[in-house]
Amino acid sequence: MAKLFIPAKNETVTDFKTIQSTLKSHGIMIDKWEANTKLADDADQVTILKAYEHELKPFMTKYGFETADVINVTPKTENLKAIREKFMKEHRHSDDEIRFFVDGEGIFWFHLDNDEVLAVTCQAGDFMSVPRNFRHWFDLHPNYFVKAIRIFSNIEGWVPHYTDSGVDQKYNP
Repeated sequence: MAKLFIPAKNETVTDFKTIQSTLKSHGIMIDKWEANTKLADDADQVTILKAYEHELKPFMTKYGFETADVINVTPKTENLKAIREKFMKEHRHSDDEIRFFVDGEGIFWFHLDNDEVLAVTCQAGDFMSVPRNFRHWFDLHPNYFVKAIRIFSNIEGWVPHYTDSGVDQKYNP
């Protein structure tokens, strides 16, 4: 279940429709997806993608995305600290950043045009689409576990372009 944190108000919102509406007003899409079958904890990429094909295929066709894969980051992932640090710096992408959380959780931080910052904790079942060129960063903290489907049109679009604004440092643990 997604949670929206508004640091300026020290407010946490858990009502999904409110979260969805708030993010939509900034061009960010959040939704809920369900598998069409029960997945084992050790399900492989093919099985996971098949379980969500009824959600993936229409979305990818509608928006022209070509590829989907599955990432699985755990506390045992090699170079976990370096991976985490790479994503915790404010950046942009030339393509939309789309994640569907199969398991685990992560926090998307958004730096809005009015300089407000919002944080959305995504968990299993949450679908998030961050528009291209949107300032954001991502944290695996506190559990360092996320299994997610990534959807993209080309890998080059996912290269992070760091803003070096320093805004992320104010909010990162």
